[in-house]
Amino acid sequence: MGTGYSHAEEPPGPSGLPVLGNTRRLAGDRLGLMTEVAREYGDVARIEFVGDRALYGLFHPDHIEHVLVRNNEQYIKGDFFQDRLGLLGTGLLNAEGEQWRRQRHQVEPAFHPERIAEYGETMVGYTERRVGDWETPGVRDVHGEMMALTLEIVADALFAVDIRESGSDIADALETVMAQFRRKTARPVDIPDWVPTAGNREYQAARETLRDIVEDIVAESRATGDGGDVVSMLLQAEDEDGNRMDDETVRDEVLTLLLAGHETTAQSLTFTLYLLATHPEVERRVLAELDAELDGTAPTVMDLPSLPYLERVVQESMRLYPPVPSIVRQPTSDDRVDGYRIPEGATVLLSQWVVHRDPRFYDNPLAFDPDRWERRDRSERHGFSYFPFGGGPRRCIGDRFALMEARLVLARLLQAFSFETVPETDLSLSPAITLRPENGLSLRVRERG
Repeated sequence: MGTGYSHAEEPPGPSGLPVLGNTRRLAGDRLGLMTEVAREYGDVARIEFVGDRALYGLFHPDHIEHVLVRNNEQYIKGDFFQDRLGLLGTGLLNAEGEQWRRQRHQVEPAFHPERIAEYGETMVGYTERRVGDWETPGVRDVHGEMMALTLEIVADALFAVDIRESGSDIADALETVMAQFRRKTARPVDIPDWVPTAGNREYQAARETLRDIVEDIVAESRATGDGGDVVSMLLQAEDEDGNRMDDETVRDEVLTLLLAGHETTAQSLTFTLYLLATHPEVERRVLAELDAELDGTAPTVMDLPSLPYLERVVQESMRLYPPVPSIVRQPTSDDRVDGYRIPEGATVLLSQWVVHRDPRFYDNPLAFDPDRWERRDRSERHGFSYFPFGGGPRRCIGDRFALMEARLVLARLLQAFSFETVPETDLSLSPAITLRPENGLSLRVRERG
C-alpha cells in the first residue's frame, strides 16, 4: 500500500459496452465477471458500469487487510448499504463511527463465548424437531428447510420467541425483504423504495410487518423486565456515559440480528449438505467421526472439540461457497492501494469468492478438500486469504454463534439422514448480499439404517 509505486494512477479494468459498461455482466454473472477481471487485470481493477460510474475490485489479501484493518477508519459501509439495507436503520450492519462503537460494545455481551455455549441446547433441540418432520424420506428443498430452521433457532436463542408456535409471518416477510435486496443489487440504477412498483409495494408491506412484530417483542420485553434474552440485555445495556438504547435503536438491532443471524448460517448449511451429497468419501469420514465420538447420542457444545473433521468440512465449505461472497466499502477520502488511486466515495468490493478460489493461496482451489485445513501450509497462508466473516473491528459479531450452530446442526442431521443429489438438483447461484442457490436446492433425504 501507500505511495512510491510506478503504476498508473487509474487501475486497469474492462470498459465494457458504450454507456452500459459492464452492467449486464454485473447483473447476470457477477461471480464470473469478478473472477475474470481478477485474473486478467490483477489485484486492483476498475470495472465500469452505467455512465461514468465504476466499481473498484480488490483481490489480494494484502489489500483486503489494508481496507478492513490497517486503514479501516477511512472506509465506511456507505451508500451501498444505506440504499439496500435501510430497513435495518441504525443496527450494527449500518451504523458508523462512534455510534457503531457504542452499539457494538452494548451488543457484545450477547455473543460472549460462555453465553453462546448456552444456545447450543436450543440449536440441537430445534434440529431434533426438524429430524422428526423428515421421518418420511423424499426429495426436499434443503435450502428452504435450512432457512426455516436457522430462523427458528435465532428467534428462540436470542429473543425467546418460538416462531413455529406463534404462527407469525416473520419468515415470509424476511424472504420478501431479501428478494428486494437481491433486486437492488442486480439493478444498474436503483429504483427508490417509494416508487410504487409491485416489488416495492410488497417490500413496504413486509417491512411494516417486521417492524410491527419486532416492536411488539421489544415492548413486551420492556414491560416484563429482564428475561435473560438478548432484547432484555439490549434494553438494559449502558454505554460509557450510562446511556441506554431507545426502543427504536433496539428494534433496529433486533432486526439486524434476525436477518444476519439466520441468513448466512442457512447458506453455509445448504452448501455443506450439497458438497457432502456430491463427495460421499468426505461424508463417510464425517459419519465415522460422529459414530466414534457420539455413539448415537445427540451432539452438545462439549462434544465439538472432539469433532475436528466436521469443523474442517464447515471451513472448507465456507471457502468454496462463502455465505457472503463480497464485502463493500466506501472510502471517505482518496486512498492509494498498490499505487492506484481509489477515489473518495467509490464503491470498493472485496471479494471472498475470488480470493478463496485463487490458486496462489490454495492448491487445487476448486476441489472440496477439508484436509487442506490441517496441513502445514495452512500456517503459511495470508490471514486474509480466508475471510468468510470479514475482518478487523467490523468482523461479524456472530461468527462464533454461526460456527457452533453449523456444526451442531450438521452433526445431528447427518446422524439421522443421508443426502443425495437428484436430476432436479440445481446449484445455480444468486450472489447479492449473501450467496444463495438461485432456485433452492433439491436433495433426496434418506433415513440412515
